[in-house]
Amino acid sequence: MEAFGECNLEWLRNFREFENGIPSHDTIVRTVSMVEPDEFSVCFVQWMKESIERVDGRIKTIAIDGKSLRGTYDKERKTCLVHMVSAFAIEYGAVLGQVKTEEKSNEITAIPELLKLLDVKGAIVTIDVMGCQVKIAQQIIDQKGDYLLTVKENQGRLNEVFNQHFNVVTLSKYDGLNYSTEEKAHGRTEKECTSLVNLSMNLLI
Repeated sequence: MEAFGECNLEWLRNFREFENGIPSHDTIVRTVSMVEPDEFSVCFVQWMKESIERVDGRIKTIAIDGKSLRGTYDKERKTCLVHMVSAFAIEYGAVLGQVKTEEKSNEITAIPELLKLLDVKGAIVTIDVMGCQVKIAQQIIDQKGDYLLTVKENQGRLNEVFNQHFNVVTLSKYDGLNYSTEEKAHGRTEKECTSLVNLSMNLLI
């Protein structure tokens, strides 16, 4: 922050006088350390929401994902000390909000907390297999949003239902709305198929 301030001092003086120049590194650290993280998170989410609304209004797709921060690996524990769950506005390439967890397994509890901060009304919320939970899906619906969740073997009954009704043979014969891509990556050819299928909630539950 100090280096940024030094490089942009003239521009920053449009907002403050900075009679004594940019605060020192130590002063900035003391100031930032006094900020209450949860309150700052709420303010940040609200600021991002208002900034996007000034552009053209509505967020259509929100991707929620967890990532471990580089440089926080603990060699003794053999784990990363800082893991963040973030909400990303796809259309704008901007982070809407973040919640910190200590371990990747805690994403299940962190995602609902992050959702509480967000306005997902009218948006599609995408989450990987970690967030494929009935309570999370219901929370998105309660907040007037839609969801797109990943189903894998960790969801036993749900995965079994999908394999019964949407196996490769069935999907290859499907004549409804569908889209496929094929690309070469990591030494192999990957083909992804997406089909829009009408489902009842009774089948999913």
